[in-house]
Amino acid sequence: MVRAMPLAAVLLLAAGCGTAPPAMSPPVPTPASSDSVAPVPSLSLPAPKTLVVPQGVHAGVAVFDRQSATFTVQVNAATRFRSASLVKLLIAMDYLWDRGPGYALSSEDQRQLEIMLRGSDDNAATYFWQRIGGEPAINRMISRLGLQDTKPPSAVGLKGWGSTTLSANDIVRVYQHLLDKSPAGLRDLMMGHLRQSTPCGTDQYHQTFGIPVAFGRPWTAKQGWWGFGDKPPIVCTAQTPPLSVPATAPVFKGAKPALMDGRVLHTSGTVGEGDRYIVAVLTQYPSGTSFPDAFAAITLLTRSLPGPPSAA
Repeated sequence: MVRAMPLAAVLLLAAGCGTAPPAMSPPVPTPASSDSVAPVPSLSLPAPKTLVVPQGVHAGVAVFDRQSATFTVQVNAATRFRSASLVKLLIAMDYLWDRGPGYALSSEDQRQLEIMLRGSDDNAATYFWQRIGGEPAINRMISRLGLQDTKPPSAVGLKGWGSTTLSANDIVRVYQHLLDKSPAGLRDLMMGHLRQSTPCGTDQYHQTFGIPVAFGRPWTAKQGWWGFGDKPPIVCTAQTPPLSVPATAPVFKGAKPALMDGRVLHTSGTVGEGDRYIVAVLTQYPSGTSFPDAFAAITLLTRSLPGPPSAA
């Protein structure tokens, strides 16, 4: 999973429909599961030395090139993180699983699915979480997709969909299954929504961090954030510009938080024609980190990844 040199500028951190998909890529190699946030050895060659994770920040990164069936990056890729809204991918897939081949939905379910996948709406996620029976759906998806590091909320003594834990490698597995193994109707429905990820979440948080600003179109994105509060510090509306990203990331102070502590910001999706690259960047910050600082850090990290062409 290594490219000789990143296509983006070297950055030191302190945190569209394409053509027809290429031939099915092999499954992600199976790493050992991790029950903590301790670093997990890379499954392939290490990422370039220019990819620097700041002190006090956890990062799990995986970038998979579907054309060459190789990774360009794996850093702590089997390390588990609080999923936050990334689990909405699993919620949607479980809900849609047995509804083929037409995947006909009621108008209300269509609306809820759209706002959950495009605007990361939490109420919509709860709506479907109840429809699919809650935690057993996570276990079903672990089995169906061969996920290695994903665990349901009860594994950390909590309830609620956002307390599911997963890894960057497992996010790659989710997209691989969606793109290469799912029925066309399910794939097109979900990827169609992810191609229209909105600049603002329905909770008015900016969700253009990471993939949407790091890479040029075509891309898809499903974002996740947790711990920054119910009200964003800078409200996102159709009229507001994206949050600015400095040339270098902020400095983060404090010890690295434990698995379910601190604050998380994740970006996932695909980049390039034919969804060539699958990208998963999971980050966790010390408690008290501001959303704009985390926004800047994960965006700079994502821009520095080798493989997908940068928009910068």
